[in-house]
Amino acid sequence: MAVNTKAYLEINEQLQSQQVTLVAVSKTKPVSDIQELYDLGQRDFGENYVQELVEKQLILPNDIRWHFIGHLQSNKVKYIAPYVHLIHGVDSYKLLLEIDKQAKKLDRTINCLLQVHVAEEETKFGFNELELMEAMEAIHKYKLLNQLQNVQVAGLMAMASNTDNTEQISKEFAYLKMLFDHFATKPGNDQFRTLSMGMSSDYQLAIAEGSNLVRIGSLLFGTRQ
Repeated sequence: MAVNTKAYLEINEQLQSQQVTLVAVSKTKPVSDIQELYDLGQRDFGENYVQELVEKQLILPNDIRWHFIGHLQSNKVKYIAPYVHLIHGVDSYKLLLEIDKQAKKLDRTINCLLQVHVAEEETKFGFNELELMEAMEAIHKYKLLNQLQNVQVAGLMAMASNTDNTEQISKEFAYLKMLFDHFATKPGNDQFRTLSMGMSSDYQLAIAEGSNLVRIGSLLFGTRQ
């Protein structure tokens, strides 16, 4: 299936009117599909696999804002650190330290989102509420000590349960929004502004619960092969 330009234009117009950022999830899709959306004005693209992102980044325009949305291993951070715009799935303090280390070598600051586990499935990654509280406290402490100066925790992200139960999905999104608001209103968290939740199947529910960034793939590019 080719790029659904009609769906893209409709979704993009809707999201822009709601001040919601659209990340076009381009994993496993050819460079030509990404270029087609780029030519329509799309600049934020999301990739799941480091090697695939490295290869696409070399070919495609330099002003693309690349979002890494997959499960990132610490030993792979160095490959995307020079150009990644936002790392969505930071699910451990160890990973955050590695991102800071690689960003420092490049004299740049990398924006990150902490991933929170809100779904029923145990297979999904992320901090639970207690771990999130502890991580945010530790980050604040290290910032005061002039450490972790090359990462910026810009918000939270999560994936809802894979279910047809819209009430449950909305409840999980509302829970993440509650955690997001808790930290966004604390002094010193001026950059804590991004709430990344919602994909092709549930982005409308996510926006209704306060998401300001959605990750949409299959509605734009068709289902993965």
